[in-house]
Amino acid sequence: MANPFKPTAGMTPPVLIGREDDLEEFEMALDNGVGDLGRLAYVTGPRGIGKTALLNAYGDIARDRKWDVIDETADQGFLDRLVEALTDTKTKVRSVELPTVRLDLGGTPVGLSASLGGISLEPTQRALTFRRAAGQRLDALEKKNRGLLITLDEVQASDITELRALATGMQHLIRERRNVAFVFAGLPSMVEDVLNDSVLTFLRRANRTVLSGIPIPEVHHAFRTIITSNGKQASDEVLDALSASTRGYPFMIQLVGYWAWAYTKGSNVITLETTQKAIRRAQRGLGDMVHAPEIDGLSSMQKEYLLAMAQDDGPSATAEIAKRLDRDIHYANVYRTQLIKEDVIYSPAWGQVDFKLPYMRDYLREHGAYHFLHSGTE
Repeated sequence: MANPFKPTAGMTPPVLIGREDDLEEFEMALDNGVGDLGRLAYVTGPRGIGKTALLNAYGDIARDRKWDVIDETADQGFLDRLVEALTDTKTKVRSVELPTVRLDLGGTPVGLSASLGGISLEPTQRALTFRRAAGQRLDALEKKNRGLLITLDEVQASDITELRALATGMQHLIRERRNVAFVFAGLPSMVEDVLNDSVLTFLRRANRTVLSGIPIPEVHHAFRTIITSNGKQASDEVLDALSASTRGYPFMIQLVGYWAWAYTKGSNVITLETTQKAIRRAQRGLGDMVHAPEIDGLSSMQKEYLLAMAQDDGPSATAEIAKRLDRDIHYANVYRTQLIKEDVIYSPAWGQVDFKLPYMRDYLREHGAYHFLHSGTE
């Protein structure tokens, strides 16, 4: 039996735990027709919370309704790729510059150089803007009462020129009452930077979905369902341990489930011993795949703030953090605010901060020296 848990970045797990309401609302948005608020939306949340998986699930919902779906990632050139996908064309070679050659005349010191010139190849069809390309695709789809969904993952302000062009085109399509939907996703700070752009005010009216952790009872139920439906057994004690170890974090659910299943090998029963081994392995994997990239992207002072927090076993007092940093409270609060914006920490109560990602404290205690030594300058 294949392992039913899939802790691969960007892959939709067989069961999308705790997102039933989000999926139902998107189904309603497509079924309610043109103008529904859910047809222009964005998804945000910390790393590993399931943003890409939700976009994938939205795509599946649209495909079930015979919609065309185009999924893209907001790196350089994504708008050109969208136009190519919409028109089913590839970018053509427009010109070829041929090299210069040298002819040596045997027996003489004389040589001749000649340029072979160049040739220009006209494209088979002229370039189309996103708006025109999408409009042509929708002309064909709407005759069959079908629509077009475009999803854009990992949105960030560094691609602002292309985002502006896409948003402007999408705004016109919506104003023209075309059967279209657009959903984008990104980390909170990245999405906020995009929404604050003076040209992208249109996107501020998009329906917002902020993903958070899954309630432990739902995690417990999901583990039981997935394990038993795939031919293995687990006691309540094992299910309790698996569920508690995830702390409701979607990526950890897949990670610990994956290792519990893998370590069971030929047996049909997941034991407590196997579970404890799986939890330790999943925690290491979480550090390598989530915590390390998150910390590496921070400034040296942000890292110091986190290391100061890691000295506590629970929520940290912001005044105490400032003392540990040997800074005044106002200076320390600058980095507190930045880390909250980055969704690395949160404030559970006035004057307190805590880690947003599970096991971040443990990871910093074990690897803090490495990250401190490799900190950049302010």
